[in-house]
Amino acid sequence: MRRYQRIRVEHQGSRALVTLAYAKRRNALSPQMTNELLYALEDARLDDEVRVIVITGEGKTFSAGGDLSYMTASGESVRPPPVGEPVLPTRGDYADLLVTLLRCDKPTIARVNGHALGTGLGLVAACNFSVALKDAQFGTPEINAGLFPMMIMALLARIMPRKRLLEMMLLGEKIDAVDAEQFGIITRSVEPGDLDETIREIESQLVTKSPLILKLGLRAFASQEDMDFEAALKMLRERFTSVLETEDAHEGLAAFLEKRAPVWRGR
Repeated sequence: MRRYQRIRVEHQGSRALVTLAYAKRRNALSPQMTNELLYALEDARLDDEVRVIVITGEGKTFSAGGDLSYMTASGESVRPPPVGEPVLPTRGDYADLLVTLLRCDKPTIARVNGHALGTGLGLVAACNFSVALKDAQFGTPEINAGLFPMMIMALLARIMPRKRLLEMMLLGEKIDAVDAEQFGIITRSVEPGDLDETIREIESQLVTKSPLILKLGLRAFASQEDMDFEAALKMLRERFTSVLETEDAHEGLAAFLEKRAPVWRGR
């Protein structure tokens, strides 16, 4: 089991729960937290017992964004971790974290327990599902600190209406959960008492699906996103053939015709 300083990882049945655990700085993403998240996501992806990855924040905030106290012009940490803290070898930076989430071949759910700003908003948008409290706020306030949400912009520009995104980035204003749901940043906005129940409902449906077919489907989805239409169709036709060749596809079709629950073998 890895020892983390800025996140906490718990295995709850088929779920890997990854918590941004630096509440005193409102779960701000430092290079260390980002690096630890990369390790946690890869470990969860390779663990056959994990079917769903849930990411949340400690306390009342999902994440206030990047930890500016660590930031320099090069993006490197301006101070080392305290003496005695174990430091994992660097696996990547925030851009790598976004790519890892977008290409993860296991379903990811953001449990948005509070405000998600800046780089925290990027994590929310990169997950397959994002369920947020109705009073949570979302935004890119970097402009107010003389910065700009460059890496987040690459993701949000593929989700949000152009003018609304520019307004949010240029003015540094926040939007509420209702707007975030409308713009496709989150899947659902819910009342406080419904947050965990809604996530459990999503998880309960996901774990009934073939883990192999979910993996193949997510990989194909990530591959086709930046392809032109004809190239995507050609690639996806080949991927569909690969799906049909799996034992789980044979089992799924047989179960459908026989009107019974399928028994997945992951092959």
